[in-house]
Amino acid sequence: MDSSAGEHGMARSGLFLLLIGLMWRFGGACPESCTCSISRIVCIDSEPGIEDFPVLTLDDMENITEIYIANQNRLFDLSDSSLRHYINLRNLTVTRTRLTSIASDAFFNNTRLQYVNLRDNNLSTLSWRTFQNFNITFPLLLSGNPLDCVCENLWIKLKLQEEADSPDLTCTDDRGVTRDFATLTPPDCVVPTVEVTPQNVTEMEGGNVKAVCSASGSPAPAILWNLDMLSTHYEIDPLDTESILTLTGLSSDDNGRKIVCSVENMVGQSEATLELNILFPPAILQLLPPERNHHWCIPFTVTGNPKPELRWYHNNTTLEEQDFIRTIIHEYTENEDHGCLQLVNPTHIHNGKYRLVVKNEFGQDEKTVSAQFIDPPYFNTTEPEFGYSCKCNKIIKRTIKLSKKCIVSKLTAVLSFLLWASSASHTQTLVCV
Repeated sequence: MDSSAGEHGMARSGLFLLLIGLMWRFGGACPESCTCSISRIVCIDSEPGIEDFPVLTLDDMENITEIYIANQNRLFDLSDSSLRHYINLRNLTVTRTRLTSIASDAFFNNTRLQYVNLRDNNLSTLSWRTFQNFNITFPLLLSGNPLDCVCENLWIKLKLQEEADSPDLTCTDDRGVTRDFATLTPPDCVVPTVEVTPQNVTEMEGGNVKAVCSASGSPAPAILWNLDMLSTHYEIDPLDTESILTLTGLSSDDNGRKIVCSVENMVGQSEATLELNILFPPAILQLLPPERNHHWCIPFTVTGNPKPELRWYHNNTTLEEQDFIRTIIHEYTENEDHGCLQLVNPTHIHNGKYRLVVKNEFGQDEKTVSAQFIDPPYFNTTEPEFGYSCKCNKIIKRTIKLSKKCIVSKLTAVLSFLLWASSASHTQTLVCV
């Protein structure tokens, strides 16, 4: 009993020390108006209040999944750095504050957000760009804000129309009249649309391509080509309602790439793509010596468009693939195939040079690698070393004749001799006379 009581007492003491440690850990960084735990921050005391989100240690901010802020009269802005390090934040509530503006990239790093409550603040406008970095599947909780009936807020109306049970939301027009958001139709305010011509291009490597991205909308949308990681040289000719993209010297590295043209204005954003199908002759990027895993494998990487045909040769003889020796592709990408020639339990007869030839309608490539799976057995026709005492009398018509008194001392020796005799490089047959 005493021992058990002592163990429980030690456990309680350990838990108490842990809680004290956590409180000490957050005590120095957590504002006076907030309480901070491992995964949650709550700031509801108006005095002394906070002007921005708490700044904890980097590790602590990354562990936070929920933030609840209310009754803060000194909180006016949510900047692009306010939530930068709260990368695992899932639930956010900011209510009954003087929040007036939210930066368009305030939630840039908060891709895991699932719930945002911005009720009862002082927001008059809110950009669609604020929510573009994560999937808005939750309802927009914006009631209680003095939202203006302006073009910049039209996206809110469009979002509410997508929701089955959207909350009633109002805005105030320039005459001070309160209106239902569903009736919002500001002048010269149209969601942008975009079209890329052509949408798909098939061209040889080294060729040239010209594409036009046409946009419409009001206000006039900005047009942007996303050319990140593009290997081909390009030039852009921007016009009022369209942008012309010219690609010169098409690189095979860009085969299968989708180039995005995006257009946006204060109402929203739209995208269209140009897909490149670049034709080029095949190449063997690597052919490596055999590796032994579960089975033997001769690794290779090939490229080409169209996908090249693969053919193997063993010692300059066409290799007929079967269940125990066949080509396996482990990974397909737009430009490359990674695989191996798999051999199941190869013997010395499979040693030699392996040549891979790849071919499509635009050319071919080949590479050779040497393979040594197992050492061949040693054989001497005058004095065999396989453990038996006979000698070959003579060789007639590629047949090895042994004397009738040939006595084999070990069964394993016979098996080794027969394996040698049946190999591709020794076609003699064993006949005792």
